[in-house]
Amino acid sequence: MEMRRVAIGLAGIILTAVATAAHASYADDRAEIENLSARYFIAFDALDPKTYADTFTPDGVLIYGGGTATGRQAIYDVIAKSKFGRAKKVPADTTSRPRAQHNIVNEVIEVSGNTATQKAYWFAMTNDTPDGTVKLLYMGHYQDELVKVKGRWLFKKRQIWNESLARVRSLFYPELGETDPREK
Repeated sequence: MEMRRVAIGLAGIILTAVATAAHASYADDRAEIENLSARYFIAFDALDPKTYADTFTPDGVLIYGGGTATGRQAIYDVIAKSKFGRAKKVPADTTSRPRAQHNIVNEVIEVSGNTATQKAYWFAMTNDTPDGTVKLLYMGHYQDELVKVKGRWLFKKRQIWNESLARVRSLFYPELGETDPREK
């Protein structure tokens, strides 16, 4: 009887350890993917094309309002040639400057081995207004495909919807699980 209790206890410990390891692995992957998204946005706002391009696989695809860029060099060029957020002439005695900052929220991340998908909302704020107040600049959502390469998560494909642009705006976004109730 005592051996049976010991065996059941050991089985319980092993099962708990396996479940905890699986949960920790997802938590680690999720944290790394969230950090990847943060590096992507910080590089974009800083107009740092190398760091921005390095968030993608060598054959990564970026689909955005301006078109499609395939491969790190093409993605690098998107930021290197961008005029978005370029500082105007900043006086020497200034203590702040107009800028835009992008944020990502409501990330839904699904991990399956060395691949993952992410859906998320994003928005950009700016203080580059006539009176210097902060206002919403743009908003939209992402749909991402990611892969883990040599222990690092990278974007394989990132599709951006800028819902502030009339040519991109849609009544419903099926990729976010939305359906048109009129089609029932």
